[in-house]
Order: sequence, then C-alpha cells, then structure tokens
Amino acid sequence: MPRLTFAEATRRALAAEMRRDPTVWALGEDLGRGGIFGQYRGLAEEFGPERIVSTPISEACIMGAGLGAALVGTRPVIEMRIADFTLCAMDELVSQIAKVRYMFGGQGRARLVVRMPGGMWRNSAAQHSQCLEAWLVHVPGLVVAAPGTAQDAASLLKAAIRCDDPVVLMESKNLWTAEGEVEEDAPPAEFGRARIARQGGEVTVVTWAASVPVVEAAAERSGVSAEVIDLRSLWPWDEAAVVASAARTRRLLVVHEAVTVGGFGAEVVARVIERLGPGGLRAVERLGAPRAPVPFAPVLEDAVRATPERVAEAIRRVAAA
Repeated sequence: MPRLTFAEATRRALAAEMRRDPTVWALGEDLGRGGIFGQYRGLAEEFGPERIVSTPISEACIMGAGLGAALVGTRPVIEMRIADFTLCAMDELVSQIAKVRYMFGGQGRARLVVRMPGGMWRNSAAQHSQCLEAWLVHVPGLVVAAPGTAQDAASLLKAAIRCDDPVVLMESKNLWTAEGEVEEDAPPAEFGRARIARQGGEVTVVTWAASVPVVEAAAERSGVSAEVIDLRSLWPWDEAAVVASAARTRRLLVVHEAVTVGGFGAEVVARVIERLGPGGLRAVERLGAPRAPVPFAPVLEDAVRATPERVAEAIRRVAAA
C-alpha cells in the first residue's frame, strides 16, 4: 500500500468518488487553486469548474447553496476551509440541513458532506484553532466523524459522500501532512465502528482525530498496558466497544484536543458509567484543553495542548488508582 499524506488520501478518495458518481461535486473558497491544504489539487483540471467550484467568500452562501443542490439530487461536498468559519453558516447547517429530512417527512434529503478542518495549527490563534465537535454532535440530524489516520480520512470521506444524511467531517489541520499507509480500494468506513489502535489490559484510553497519534505515542512511553480506542466517528459512536474495554480494564481515560468543559469526552464518560454502574470503574479521567482561547505564541499554545508527556502521565495516574 502507498504511504500518503492525510491531504493526498482525501484528494484521491474524492476524485475516485467523483469518477464513480457524476452527481458528486465540491464547492468552497479557492478550490480551483487546490484548497488551503492541497486537498483539491488537480481536481479542477480533471473535472472542470462546474464540479470543482470556487465560491465567493460567504460561508452562509456556500452552505445554503450546498443544501439547495442536495435537495435537487446532487451530492455536494461543502468545504468550509477552516472549521471556525462554519460559525458564519451555523443557521444553514443547524436549522436547515440537519432538520430538512424530519421537517418534510423524508421528502427532502440533505445528501451532502461538510468538511471542517479544525483544531490547533501552529500560530493560528484563537479564531482559527477551535474544536467544535461537541456542538455538532449535540445537533439531531447530523452524522459527525473525526478521522485520525490517512486511511480513515479517505475511508470516512467515501462513506460520507455515499451517506443519505448530512455528514460533518472534522478534519484536523495538524494531520494534513501526516503520512500513513492507505489502501485506496478499501470500502467506505462504517460510521459508529471504532478502531482498536493499540491493545492493552490495564487502562482504556478513548480518543479521536488529532489526538490519536498523540495518545499512541503516549501509551508506548507510559510503561502501562493501555488499550487505545480511536472512535473515528462521534455520532454514531461505538459505545459497545468502549464499554466492553472499560468493563475489562475498569479504568477509563478520554483524551481530546477540544476544551475539556462540555467536551464530547464528558458524554463518553457518562455513558460508560451509566452502563457499568457506579462501581464499574476504579478510576476515570478526562484530559483536554483548558477553557481558554488558543494562544498565538507557540510556548503558550503548547501549554494548552494535551501533549504526549501529559497523556502518558495521565495514563500512569489512572492505572495507579
């Protein structure tokens, strides 16, 4: 299998889906130039400006146009450039795209993908570094996925394009240049099916997106037999796999890049405790960012990250409890 970057894996996956299905197209800012991370490079030359559409700088317009196109039978891939910019189009996403199937009794379907490159990226600062997955998981009607490997970036994009419900892909900016082996002919991923990234018997560590390689590195250096579960999709999420692992280890750590307060890690912890009962776990902990804007200065940015060192320390702390 070739080793591809996250960006190249998604570029090839999108191209394959566009060749397979003529109703698939993409719209967003600067797509004709290849996109901000190169994830659309060369596609305008192959598919033309009617299927790789560079739009004006208006997120509300981009999101609304994608919905309208989906309602008349196409499968748009909506590029938000950076997840923070989605805030300018939240009404179209939350009140329209997520609700249209329910509001019209299934007569209208928003068969579309919203790509949101999010999270910290060096010196991007407070308005370009947010992790919004907890907001979006909270919205009924949306499927939410968060790939942590190049393979999953490609497989989840294929699954999202073929899905008959709106899918939000939380693609981590910090992973665009990360490389991994990619089976290009692999079938689309299955939403709600986690990946056991590392097997272990002492602590269950649940994570997703950019935190996946961080947690894998931390587990190796922790000296603890930690089982690392990469959720891959956040709604639906693989509750059964997490509960089964936590029931065996009786220790649970959830790690994510987003702010800890109100983060999706709280949902994971709550559901495991509900399923296993008050005595089912000997130790449980969440590790994420503090409730603070992401700083611009690199030294301060590092201070709010869940680094491999902090994660390894948390693994050892939970294991010792």
